[in-house]
Amino acid sequence: MFKLGVDLGGTKIEGIVLNDELNEVYRKRIATEQQKGYMHIINNIAALYHDMAKQINLAPHTFGIGTPGSVSKYTGLLKNSNTTCLNLENLVKRKVAIGNDANCFVLAEALKGAGRNKQMVFGVIMGTGCGGGIVYDGKLIGGLQGIAGEWGHTSIDPNGPLCYCGKRGCVETFISGGGVENRYAELTGIKIPVEELIVRYRKKEKEAEEIIGAFFKHFGIALSNVINILDPDVVVLGGGLSNIPEIYTFGINEVQKNIFNDQMETLIVKNVCGDSAGVFGAALTGV
Repeated sequence: MFKLGVDLGGTKIEGIVLNDELNEVYRKRIATEQQKGYMHIINNIAALYHDMAKQINLAPHTFGIGTPGSVSKYTGLLKNSNTTCLNLENLVKRKVAIGNDANCFVLAEALKGAGRNKQMVFGVIMGTGCGGGIVYDGKLIGGLQGIAGEWGHTSIDPNGPLCYCGKRGCVETFISGGGVENRYAELTGIKIPVEELIVRYRKKEKEAEEIIGAFFKHFGIALSNVINILDPDVVVLGGGLSNIPEIYTFGINEVQKNIFNDQMETLIVKNVCGDSAGVFGAALTGV
């Protein structure tokens, strides 16, 4: 049976079709165009779904969507999400499985990417926000409340910055792209993209060195907490901040300082599937 998946992002919507061997047979990206409103996004997703179904001549298939947050078992609505536009089933005339974007990411990396053939895989997304997911023996661990792996909203400083979730000092406020940008703005009064901040860091600007140094330290504390609890075989890093080469040296050194063991055996590696991991994982979660 074919597997169809859609990854809903702030700037792009990507669709993929996989065959029984989980090989890609069709892929398409379109702009989200969120400025055009709710129904425009819904219609874009529906049109992409119908296009993918047409590519396989409407053969039997499953369908899943990856998005931030998860579905509440009490209300049936998305929770913990900045995306509220997924009333889709009436348009596509079928059931739709909605998967958390970090869960989709880690499932793809565990089955096809950097975590392949590993028993316990923890996947990390450090992008606009900070998410995580767990795969054990090739199966996603969602948890009783659908929040397994949500390390981004564990607090590592109760007196730290206020997070949108209502707590202070969440991991996300320190090591997401938005969090790092906000910390630099607090220090300098200047808001710049994290990419520019990295450039300044490498030019040894004092303020940038302070903020990025703190980023590595908070990364080490936060990830060591996860490793102490899960003891995974591998941690796969994704999202824009996973592209910072120094995280695999200075960042990993900070993790090693904080784990509850005399030697760290857990591998911490960059993703293999790239920004396509989310759509691949969405296809795997379909119904």
